[in-house]
Amino acid sequence: MIIPALDLIDGHVVRLYQGDYQQQTTYSDTPLTQFLDYQRQGANWLHLVDLDGAKDTLRRQLSVIQQLITHTQASIQVGGGIRQEKDVSDLLGAGAARVVIGSLAVKQPELVSQWLCEYGAQRIVLALDVNINAQGRKCVAVSGWQDDSGMSIESLLDTYQACGLKHVLCTDISRDGTMQGSNVALYQELCERYPKVNFQASGGIGRLADIAALRHTGVAGVIVGRALLEGKFTVKEAISCWQNG
Repeated sequence: MIIPALDLIDGHVVRLYQGDYQQQTTYSDTPLTQFLDYQRQGANWLHLVDLDGAKDTLRRQLSVIQQLITHTQASIQVGGGIRQEKDVSDLLGAGAARVVIGSLAVKQPELVSQWLCEYGAQRIVLALDVNINAQGRKCVAVSGWQDDSGMSIESLLDTYQACGLKHVLCTDISRDGTMQGSNVALYQELCERYPKVNFQASGGIGRLADIAALRHTGVAGVIVGRALLEGKFTVKEAISCWQNG
């Protein structure tokens, strides 16, 4: 499926270039209008990142998030700075269909595995961001992509297999915000190795051809952010492209 995405800072729709807060573009101050338009065009799932919460959990935009969820019929998965169980319960309590967990899933896999069991694998998405080195090793980055965890994505996914992991949002960091296309080979390899996991491809989508290139990789969803905000194509066109494959 096509999953339109919005990143929020202080209630404004923004995009960061490769996770850099110093390279921020503001697109809108009406995220609800944006989400409702995406829903009207046929989106059943939406992706929301609270960048304020990612920096500081005390600044989590919970009231804004709750308003978006309350007024949007589409299911919304929410991430950004999930560091303790209260963050998970608060977002699920606000109506989030899924909570997206990034760095903590890498730093404390035992804790996040407990949450998978407690809340159900359908309610948790692991967001794993990878740098692929010259030797082809897929190194998972943490802390806003600033640090290399020292773990490969395969070793981490193997750890979570025993917990019934269902959803993984995987980003090739080198492609994020570039609109130069996704790393098709990466997703094809991961989907073949972990057929029971629903992978969401993220980063690099700039044209409908980039969506078409992912249709036969096995990914369950495609996150689309900047390309929609900049009018490269519409949600309706993206869904049609995906379905026609």
